[in-house]
Amino acid sequence: MNPYVLMILLSSLGLGTTLTFASSHWLLAWMGLEINTLAIIPLMAQHHHPRAVEATTKYFLTQATAAAMILFAGTTNAWITGTWDLTNMLNPLASSLVITALALKIGLAPMHLWMPEVLQGLDLTTGLIMSTWQKLAPLALIVQTAQNVDPTLLTMLGLLSTLIGGWGGLNQTQLRKILAYSSIAHMGWMIIVLQYAPQLTLLALLTYIFMTSAAFLTLKLYSATKINALALTWSKSPALSATTALVLLSLAGLPPLTGFMPKWLILQELAKQNFPITATIMALAALLSLYFYLRLCYAMTLTMSPNIINSMMPWRVNTTQTSLSLTLLTSAALGLLPLTPAIVALTT
Repeated sequence: MNPYVLMILLSSLGLGTTLTFASSHWLLAWMGLEINTLAIIPLMAQHHHPRAVEATTKYFLTQATAAAMILFAGTTNAWITGTWDLTNMLNPLASSLVITALALKIGLAPMHLWMPEVLQGLDLTTGLIMSTWQKLAPLALIVQTAQNVDPTLLTMLGLLSTLIGGWGGLNQTQLRKILAYSSIAHMGWMIIVLQYAPQLTLLALLTYIFMTSAAFLTLKLYSATKINALALTWSKSPALSATTALVLLSLAGLPPLTGFMPKWLILQELAKQNFPITATIMALAALLSLYFYLRLCYAMTLTMSPNIINSMMPWRVNTTQTSLSLTLLTSAALGLLPLTPAIVALTT
């Protein structure tokens, strides 16, 4: 892609998200979401592969549907209450419709069916943008409108997302689909605690971005898209394979890694709010996700490729890709748990 075109598209992505962040008016927020969607579509279809074009079409249709629902809900609310203010969604129909539309935008269950299919058709770099940056603007709107929404709706969205995100990834062999189901499950963790402690939603989002970015960049470095390809990684780069396995376990939420921190604090908050059954279901749903992360770790660190190659040269070629961002993100994905007391002090 032409670097000037790429720069315009990435600038538009940033502009759309910033517009939505800064807006307090439904029309401006909707406009930011539309700029965001239109900016990523050429990035998704840039390889002109039939899979990529199909994924782009699916993505465009779902995002257009969600945008139309948001506009309809905003108009309905303005018609009934006389205000376009984001935080003033007093009409229950409009607020429920907005949350449903935003859930469709970020791929929360049961509006998640487009997410694995779309991510599967993209290259890993665009998949990383879709899994991280594209979640920011809709989540900002969800955080602002959540206080006016029926708590049962948010709880159901959160529970369904963590269960389906764990269940759906169990039988997958494609890494991008596994990461899509992982994204659905993590979004569920963010939504479930939103009405009680929005700051924990922000913390879960930040740790999710660190861990997912590290995972995507590692897979890009290996050019791996299937579980079978991970069996070749150990002999190519033992140190990176070890840290990648730890990043995957961090995504699963195992201590003493960064990913344990948001899950721990969210379960603690749910217990404090007197929702022990919800907390138990969330903890059990995390075990489903743990299984498919362990599958990836097993393929990466405990299996060797069946190919017999006499020469060691093909395995130790120097990479030309920059690894500074991967190093920083991996460090963040593995070592932030000791900061938990400071974060708890800041968020309470």
